[in-house]
Amino acid sequence: MKKGIVTIVVLAVIALGLFSWGKNAYNSLVKGEEGVEAAWAQVENVYQRRADLIPNLVATVKGYAEHESSTLQAVIEARAKATQTKIDPANLSAEEIAKFQAAQGELSQALGRLLVTVEQYPDLKANQNFLELQAQLEGTENRITVERQKFNETAQAYNTQVRTFPQNIIASLFDFEKKGYFKAAEGAETAPKVEF
Repeated sequence: MKKGIVTIVVLAVIALGLFSWGKNAYNSLVKGEEGVEAAWAQVENVYQRRADLIPNLVATVKGYAEHESSTLQAVIEARAKATQTKIDPANLSAEEIAKFQAAQGELSQALGRLLVTVEQYPDLKANQNFLELQAQLEGTENRITVERQKFNETAQAYNTQVRTFPQNIIASLFDFEKKGYFKAAEGAETAPKVEF
C-alpha cells in the first residue's frame, strides 16, 4: 500500500512539474507574440505618420509646381496604395511583410522623385512651410528605420523562442508560428555610383 501511495505521489509531482513547465512555456510564447504584434503596431504607426504628412507636402508643392501634375499624381496614388496595404498582426509572414514593404517602397520612390522635382523651384525650396514638412518627413523616415529595426529584433527573439527545444513542442501544439522580418530592398547591397 505504501508503495502505491509513493508511486501516486511521484506521478503527481511529475505531472505537476510538467503542467507548470507547459504553462510557463505557453505564457512565455504568448508574451513574445504580443511583443511582436506591439512592435508591428508601432511600425504601422510611423508609416501612418508619413502618410499623414504627404497631403500637406503635395498641397504645398502644388502651389509652386503646377506643371508637375504627373509627379504629384504618382505620389498621391502611391500613398493610397501604401495605406490600403494592411497586414493582420497574427499573420506576419515573410510574404505579407514583403507585400507591405513593396507598397511602402513605391511611396518612398514617388516621394524621392517629388523631392528631386522640387530642386527646380527655388521659391518652393525657400518656403518655410515646405522646409518644415520636409524636416518632418526626414524625421519620420528615421523613425521608420528605428521601428523596423525594433520589430526585427522582437521578431527574432520570438522566432528563437518558437524554434528552441523544448518550447518548440508547446509552440507546435498551440500553432505559434515564426514571424517574418523586414529585409533590405532589392539592390541595396550595391553602393550607388557617384560621379562628378
